[in-house]
Amino acid sequence: MEENKNNRSEMEIPEQENDNMDEELTREDDIQEQDNPETDKEVTEETGDIASENDKSDSPNDYNNSSASKKNNKSGGSKKGRKTIKGLEMELKAQSEVIDELSKKLKAAEELNEQSLDKYQRLMAEFENMRKRTEKEAAHMYDVGAKEVLEKLLPVIDNFERAKMTVTEEQKDDAFVQGVDKIYRQMLDYLASVKVAPMNAEGKEFDPELHNAVMHIEDEEYDDNIVVEELQKGYMYKEEVLRHSMVKVAN
Repeated sequence: MEENKNNRSEMEIPEQENDNMDEELTREDDIQEQDNPETDKEVTEETGDIASENDKSDSPNDYNNSSASKKNNKSGGSKKGRKTIKGLEMELKAQSEVIDELSKKLKAAEELNEQSLDKYQRLMAEFENMRKRTEKEAAHMYDVGAKEVLEKLLPVIDNFERAKMTVTEEQKDDAFVQGVDKIYRQMLDYLASVKVAPMNAEGKEFDPELHNAVMHIEDEEYDDNIVVEELQKGYMYKEEVLRHSMVKVAN
């Protein structure tokens, strides 16, 4: 029993020592709090500010404000979207106006091109007509000059033919007669090369545009209005009369 008491007393001694140590620590803390009152105030002020901010954020007004700001952000975004669409519409309208203006200019240019083309075609047609007319006039003037010269050669041909008619059968082999015949044939070849041809009206129907009737006879062997004899040979130059034929016509 005495041993147990001694053990209890030994256990109680350290508990008292612990109590004394706790008291000393609390005293030191109090001293530190008294020595540093400003730090405590700063801590309390910081914690109070944090609490006030938390309280404000948790208040319903702040929630409404945040939701309103979100709505404003959304509405602002939609307005921006609307503005961009409106801007695009204005740009498209401006582009359409530019396209209309360009189309008008293109149409005017096409009309001017058509007018220029029509004018060019008319000028070319007039030029072509003038060229043909000039060529025709030049050819006509050439033909007029050629007819004057050729017509003067025809009496020479007539004289050669009259000379040949006087040649007898005995004189045909004569060198002079053969030389004259060669000259006559050479002249006929030349006239043919320049498109001069005799009419040979004998036996054909009388044509007042080609023939000049100087005599009329009655002959049962020929029908009426037939050339019986060609008194002076007529010639054609191309399609024109170089000299009319002097003919005898049957009634």
